[in-house]
Amino acid sequence: MEFLRRLVPAPIRRRYAVKFGIALLILGLSVGLIGVIGTAQITDSVEQNALEDQEALAGQEATALDNWNEQNKRVTASTSNTPTVESGNESEIQAHLNNVLLEYSDQVTAVHYVDVDDHELRATTTDGAETLDDVDFPATNDVNDDLSASTAERTEAYESDGTPVVSYYIKTSGSDDTALVMTFDLEDMMADFGKSVEGDRVTMAVDSEGEIVADDTFTGTGADALIDDYTENAFRQEYADDDGLLEAAFAEDDANASGAMAFDSQPGDTLQNEPYEFGPDGYVAAYHTTDMGWVVLMHTSTDEAYGFVNDVDQYGTMATAGGVLLIGLVGAVLGRNTAVATDRLTNKAREMEEGNLEVDLETKRIDNIGRLYEGFDSMRIALREQIEEAEAAREEAERERERVAELNDHLEEKATEYCDVMGAAADGDLTARAETESENEVMAEIGEEFNDMLEEIEGTVSELNRFATEVAIASEQVTASSEEVRSASEQVTGSVQEISDGADRQNESLQSVNQEMSGLSTTTEEIAASSNEVADIAERTAETGREGQDAAHEAITAMNEIETESEQAVDEITQLKEEVQQIDELIATISEIARQTNMLALNANIEASRSASGDDDEGFAVVAKEVKALSEDVAEAANEAEDRLESIRERTERSAEEVEVTSDQIDDASEQVREAVEALEEITDLAQETNVGVQEISAATEEQAASTQEVVAMVDDAASISDQTSAESENVAAAAEEQTTALTEVTKSASNLSEQAAELSEGLDRFETSTDEPPIEESSADAEELLATNGEEETVAAASEGDAESIAVAPETAGEPPVDPEGTGPEDDEQGDPLVDSSEAPDDTVQTEFHGAGEPGSEPTDSSVDSTLPSGSVPESEYTANEAETVAPADDAEPVAGHPVEPDEGDVNADDPLAVEPTDADVSGGDPLEAIEDTGAVEDEQHDPFAEVADELEEAADGHEEVADDQDADDDATDGTDEDVDGSDEVFTFGDGDQE
Repeated sequence: MEFLRRLVPAPIRRRYAVKFGIALLILGLSVGLIGVIGTAQITDSVEQNALEDQEALAGQEATALDNWNEQNKRVTASTSNTPTVESGNESEIQAHLNNVLLEYSDQVTAVHYVDVDDHELRATTTDGAETLDDVDFPATNDVNDDLSASTAERTEAYESDGTPVVSYYIKTSGSDDTALVMTFDLEDMMADFGKSVEGDRVTMAVDSEGEIVADDTFTGTGADALIDDYTENAFRQEYADDDGLLEAAFAEDDANASGAMAFDSQPGDTLQNEPYEFGPDGYVAAYHTTDMGWVVLMHTSTDEAYGFVNDVDQYGTMATAGGVLLIGLVGAVLGRNTAVATDRLTNKAREMEEGNLEVDLETKRIDNIGRLYEGFDSMRIALREQIEEAEAAREEAERERERVAELNDHLEEKATEYCDVMGAAADGDLTARAETESENEVMAEIGEEFNDMLEEIEGTVSELNRFATEVAIASEQVTASSEEVRSASEQVTGSVQEISDGADRQNESLQSVNQEMSGLSTTTEEIAASSNEVADIAERTAETGREGQDAAHEAITAMNEIETESEQAVDEITQLKEEVQQIDELIATISEIARQTNMLALNANIEASRSASGDDDEGFAVVAKEVKALSEDVAEAANEAEDRLESIRERTERSAEEVEVTSDQIDDASEQVREAVEALEEITDLAQETNVGVQEISAATEEQAASTQEVVAMVDDAASISDQTSAESENVAAAAEEQTTALTEVTKSASNLSEQAAELSEGLDRFETSTDEPPIEESSADAEELLATNGEEETVAAASEGDAESIAVAPETAGEPPVDPEGTGPEDDEQGDPLVDSSEAPDDTVQTEFHGAGEPGSEPTDSSVDSTLPSGSVPESEYTANEAETVAPADDAEPVAGHPVEPDEGDVNADDPLAVEPTDADVSGGDPLEAIEDTGAVEDEQHDPFAEVADELEEAADGHEEVADDQDADDDATDGTDEDVDGSDEVFTFGDGDQE
């Protein structure tokens, strides 16, 4: 709705009548549009139904045409398969063809019995025709030996004696060189073509060449003038496909495809001219293909096809217009009445706006407009009452404003006092306090909370000042210790790298040996497998030879039996020849009798003709004729039997000759089989000997393969061990390099920490506190005393035994922290935070010792670190610590009496090189960071030295944690950064060393 309000111009929105008129206009247009669309949809639906109906009608005509074609094929096939036609007797066939023509006189125009070789008409119903060309047959060359005797073929439609016809032809089953041709009149089909529905339409059939072969205009009952006109003007005339109807039909792949189209223009010249004279301004056309390759086309005028569609369109338009006018009339009456009433109410509301609350708001209407008048009247009364209440509320607000002003003055005064105290604290005087007495409880509470905050800040600054001094001292100690450990780590790295290179060379040699042995093992296994296969083949060859020998013997036996049977067949054929000769003699006798009977009948006929009178003579003549006819039939049958027997005799002689030849071939084959049997026996003996030798070779090869496999397994084990040794050496070398790098980073971090601790002390000196602090000079003296105890003596001992290398560094110093051999610093421990309570740090010293396996490097001090490189293993470093501030000496070292042992880096507090032991002052406070976090009120946006120190320590811890994480990713390296919160001993090892 908001979008519509912005879219509609303001002048229209201000006038109800205009808006109502526009709404009526939109409503009328909507009704009109709906009516037009609905009418169009109804019209389209009816037109679509009309197209479907035309398509269905075309399908009916196409089905009738296919049925007519199938019926003609069946008639042709049934006529060809009669016994008379199969007999081949031309006189009988001629009589049969005449009967068929008489039976199908309304459908068939001619029937021909044709010789497929020279296309001569052996029998025909057409007078004077001797060949197919004489009867205008269009497919003479298709009548040949390739015809089927079960399915009739069809020609295209053609003209014969002025009549449109179609011929069907099929080969006869009685002879391979004759065929039957039947010509059907298209008039019979056209008599009912297109007559299923009456109306202004034209139906026709078009062949595959696009020429008209049938239509519904001429039904025809013979070769009259009407048909003559048809054959002269329409038959085989090309269909003018101006609208693409025939093209769409030929584009279909289905033999029974159909479709329908509507055209607004007139049809083509073929339909407009005679004999169709079909020329409407618009028409509907449908097509349907047939199995015989013709297309049925049906053309119907638009008026005939659509029927009442135009009436529906007209009535729908009129109804739509009437509805729009009715809406406009009713809307105008209602809109004007409502607009007048609202304008009157608007004028009265304008008077109320000008201040006239006594305006007359009475009306006689009781509808919505009337209730709107009542609502305005109620609003007028409510406005009068609200104005009175507003006057009273204004006076009350004035009194409250005066009271609030007095309170604000007091608050401003207290705020000024608080600001003065805050300014003094900001300048460094943390002993200043605010006066908390106030008339406002909230301001009093703020003063008390502010004083408490200053007290905590004062204590925190004091702690930070002391802590900064301790951090500076500890950083100097860390710097000295890390330099010594870094030098030792570099020497360890070089030695480990040499071991790694040697392990790599050993691994490469073993891998080469392993590959060669694997290849030898594979070759041996292949030889064994091949030997087994050859043995199997030899065994199968021997078995096959034996089977072939048996089969050859059986073949010889079968050959003998076949030879015996062939001899019997020759004897039977000889007997058959003798019987055929006897039949020939019998037929000769029958022929002689028939000849004599014929002569006798001839003589009887002559005698009968000489007789001049008498009924008996006439009867004698009749009998003589019958005897003559009978004798002729007997002679004809005897001749036919003689022909058939002659053919049988010739075939019998050929069979006898073939059997004799076969018998000779069987003799030759029997001899060859005997020779094959002898060869197979020899092959069987040789295969047996080969099988024995191959079995021996296979057994020896299998033993060799087993031995080779054992050697390969042992070389594999050695290569695996070498590979593992090489990998572990590389891991140790990498860990040593990372340790050196980490120590360098620790040195840099400690130097930076010392500088930032000095800056922190300078920044804290500007604060004034009332807390007692240890003198800076005293702390510095303690630091110098600690540094003085750091021995400058460093002993480096290198020993080599077998494949082992060791380096021992024994600084005789006190207070130096142990160095993590994996490159991780004490910052990795949660309790190793340099900001922990320094009161828990022991006042002891730490010494670091590196020595070889089983050999003391120097006198053990408070703690020891072993770095050993035994043969076949990786370096191992152990750090032990406990909460009781004592450690077990490394290897065979003994603790020195009188020297308390420093806890190793596994301890929560003692392993932190930055956790400085207390000197003269015993501070018993918590973590200074926690004190600052509790106050949460001190921020220095320009420079915060404490924050810089904390950030530097955090970065150093993160760097060491990253190195530790890289080493932890190794499968064979153990994590040396775990913390022992309870103070229990920890052992850190490299490589395959176990962590305790």
